[in-house]
Amino acid sequence: MDRAAEFKQLVEDIKQHHCSLRDGCIQAVPGEGNIDSPVVFIGEGPGKTEDELGRPFVGAAGKLLDEGLAQIDMQREDVYITNVVKCRPPGNRDPLASEVAEHKPFLERELELIQPKLIVLLGRHALQWFLPNEKISSLRGTAKRQGNRIFFAMYHPAAALYDPRLKDTLFSDIKKIPVLLQKIDELQNDASFSPQSQGALF
Repeated sequence: MDRAAEFKQLVEDIKQHHCSLRDGCIQAVPGEGNIDSPVVFIGEGPGKTEDELGRPFVGAAGKLLDEGLAQIDMQREDVYITNVVKCRPPGNRDPLASEVAEHKPFLERELELIQPKLIVLLGRHALQWFLPNEKISSLRGTAKRQGNRIFFAMYHPAAALYDPRLKDTLFSDIKKIPVLLQKIDELQNDASFSPQSQGALF
């Protein structure tokens, strides 16, 4: 099965799955975008608009993310965007650990298929799933390598909607992404670079 067919099957599996959240939402929301993208954005879960339209990050937070991407000459079609959970929790509450665990296989399949150079963690829920000992307030704006993956933590765009003072911080962090991708390319071309080492990169 080629990658396009594999992705099509993954999307179908997400749409057809039945989890503990499924009966309380309109539809499951798969990730979308460019499966050849070097960067994947991971948020928390679908909100009301995403649940209605079946697409991730299409509400107010998504529009703010689009605005940030435009500042680095990118569109959402250039990247891949998904969430930790694919179904909207009731009333937009925080997803439970058990609900996140139910959706973990889908997220892992997305990452295995895309093999991104950089995984952007939007907000504390995405951060806690991959880097449970870190806090978004202290790690945001920095990249960290764990195993063969490189993570970059940022505030969730929704946080900047609630607190407009965070908008400049959000956009400042987004502007680091092209620099990070260039740095990652340089590291991977460095014969002394060990992909299994851990720690802060920049």
